[in-house]
Amino acid sequence: MGLATPAAAHVLVQPVGAYTLTSGRLWTVVAALLGLPGVVIGGLALARSAGRIGADTGRKRAIVALVAGLACMVIGGLVVAAAEGGPGTGYGIVGGFVDLAIGLIAMVLGGLALARSRRTA
Repeated sequence: MGLATPAAAHVLVQPVGAYTLTSGRLWTVVAALLGLPGVVIGGLALARSAGRIGADTGRKRAIVALVAGLACMVIGGLVVAAAEGGPGTGYGIVGGFVDLAIGLIAMVLGGLALARSRRTA
């Protein structure tokens, strides 16, 4: 029993490969797959909210961008908060910070589009 503890500690200290998909990295990919379409939809909603045609569709797109950006930021924030190491440790902290930026961009674009659609309506 006493010999198992140092061996287990040695396994926990092993570095993670650059292409190993850990749970932290997986969650950052999931958040990015939510946030990037939110940025695109928010950009489309902002570009089309200036016209009167499809104002209701622009409002719906803006709300979708806001929700996608919020989900991206929440998941990215949880990954960053749960990370026990820095970049390269496999916890996904770099992806978490990227997700925070992507989510913020999606929310800003969605918020601007929503404000513009309310002003024209």
